[in-house]
Amino acid sequence: MSFIIFFIVFFIAFSFQTYIIKRRFINKLDFSYKTRKYLSFLLYLTFFGVLLYPFARYFPIVPNWLYFLLSLPIGVIFLTFTIAIIHDIISIGLKKTKYKKNRRDFFKKSLDITTTSIILATNAKAMDNARNIEIEAVNIKLNNLKKAYKIVQLSDIHIGGLINQKFIKELVNKVNILEADVVVITGDLVDTNLNFAKSALDELRNIKSTYGTYFIVGNHEYFHDVSQIISYVNSLGIKVLENDSIYIGEDNFGFNLAGVYDRFGYRFGSYIPDINKTLKTCKKDSPTILLAHQPKYIKDLEQELENTKDIDLILSGHTHGGQIFPFNFLVKLEQPYVKGLHQHNTYTQIYVNKGTGFWGPPMRLGASSEITVLSLS
Repeated sequence: MSFIIFFIVFFIAFSFQTYIIKRRFINKLDFSYKTRKYLSFLLYLTFFGVLLYPFARYFPIVPNWLYFLLSLPIGVIFLTFTIAIIHDIISIGLKKTKYKKNRRDFFKKSLDITTTSIILATNAKAMDNARNIEIEAVNIKLNNLKKAYKIVQLSDIHIGGLINQKFIKELVNKVNILEADVVVITGDLVDTNLNFAKSALDELRNIKSTYGTYFIVGNHEYFHDVSQIISYVNSLGIKVLENDSIYIGEDNFGFNLAGVYDRFGYRFGSYIPDINKTLKTCKKDSPTILLAHQPKYIKDLEQELENTKDIDLILSGHTHGGQIFPFNFLVKLEQPYVKGLHQHNTYTQIYVNKGTGFWGPPMRLGASSEITVLSLS
């Protein structure tokens, strides 16, 4: 049933965008009829790819080259729709100017050519951006921390489709070069049936750090049998934090590393986050770092705890930094923070990773993939 609902919403959203692109952009271009006909054909072909994508995502049996072609249309239509809206607004304004008709026609033709070029260039740039993972170095001061530590944070890898064994092997090599004290993965690691993800997950055994690798589930794990994923990740030597904590470092010179289930558990009916249970095992005289997949969980904390002074730093993901501009503005409507480091209140800071992989189209614009290096002092 969840797949059917997802497909219906997916179909409506992209049908609307396709309709607007055709009606408000292509039909109004000052190009020849033949050119507009070709552009319309490309648009419909792209929309057809959008319709096939959910099946490729949920039933990953297609080869990688075909999956790549089917995943691009989502981002292409979204970006084209966004730029087409801007083009339409400028066109309406141009019509209301006092320029003579021949001058208005010249500006309109120039606008059409420029906009079409921008659409092509922006989509190409977004595809190229997704190929690169940037290292984000962040310095964070924590009260009562008596020794410096280096945490490497990965998040929202989304194994499945294009995020395969080769991707993870290269990622592990990049992480190991950083010589971390601790590696944390803040959710949405697996985004396909576990049987399709095992070869990629097995590569994570090779992550090297002083105190180990730790993982919390994100909302996408709930879609693919969360209990099996937790069990398999634990079998790799990666500790899954399930509403519990572990002490990192030597006695009184380290910090509490805590982790909760994702807030999607409230809807799922099990694997529900419980911060009070999580903090019970934490040492009171040491700083506490909480792994919580969604930044929005910080709002739940304010309701469940008298204050958040027991939590010094929250590490989250989920937002992808918006992944494709201007989607970040829509994410901001749902999440209090979209990316980066924020001082939430007097006691608590939060860092939001933009995602190490990507969801859907292999495209990023205005939000690079990242491996975060957190230097704690």
